[in-house]
Amino acid sequence: MASTGTSTDRRTVRSVGVTGASGGIGSATALMLAACGWDVIGTARSQEKADALTVVAAAQGRRLRTVVLDVAEPASCREAMARVEEMTGGGAWAVVNNAGVPQAGALQDVSDEQARHLLEVNLLGAMRICRLALPGMRRRGEGRIVNVSSGLGRVPWPMGGWYSASKHALSALTHCLRVEMAHAGVKVALVEPGAFATAMLDRAVVDLAGTDPSGGAGYDRMRDLFTAVNRRVPGPEPVARAITRSLSSRRPRARYTVGLDARLLVPLHAMSPLWLTDRVKHRVSGLPRTMPGPGRSGPGQETA
Repeated sequence: MASTGTSTDRRTVRSVGVTGASGGIGSATALMLAACGWDVIGTARSQEKADALTVVAAAQGRRLRTVVLDVAEPASCREAMARVEEMTGGGAWAVVNNAGVPQAGALQDVSDEQARHLLEVNLLGAMRICRLALPGMRRRGEGRIVNVSSGLGRVPWPMGGWYSASKHALSALTHCLRVEMAHAGVKVALVEPGAFATAMLDRAVVDLAGTDPSGGAGYDRMRDLFTAVNRRVPGPEPVARAITRSLSSRRPRARYTVGLDARLLVPLHAMSPLWLTDRVKHRVSGLPRTMPGPGRSGPGQETA
């Protein structure tokens, strides 16, 4: 059962805002928190998606409220957070920054516009929500922030460099924010999921097709890999449980790494020399290590 009340009123159910709650990790988190008794306010980019989330919750016997929010738009963030402040009588006790996009593709193929949009959603938008939520938390002298990063923030992966960069930066800012806000009673945690079956991997496949429809080196292999992974990995509920634990614990961890793949690959990558991790990434991604020439294999074949 979720903790209830604040330091001044233990009868008040604590409220939590969850961004990107219309699907994947966000939806699983919003529904789980609602089942645990939290006052959940889930955000979605459109009213249609917000209404669909409400219907799903009602079908499961859970109640939550919704707000339309596009984290990439500063005006939308200000309006949505002002609405949350009205709905909660002073601002949410906690926020979960979950909204994100993959923008898969080789670095040379991702445009400035695509990269800026990814950074707005994955990084700047999350920190914007933090800035808007913090005044209310500081007034109360307590609050929680959970930022959802990724294991790929510490294991940068080819064809997903911008995504890894945005999550690496989000992790760094989260660790700084935790230290900066400790005196204000605001506890900040980072959640690093591995691979879980969500629409994110499906969108990454679409990104790859749109970024290089001709199927350049590595693209076909990565599309197949993303599709296969999405079929084999579990759903996002383990991540939702980690987020729920972080919000409910009196002393939340600084970081929650979720998923066997992330728990194994993150330390293994950190301990291994770059020449070895580069070789593994070449083999898995299908990207060639040498320039094709007379008597050599073509792209995608010379991988080891």
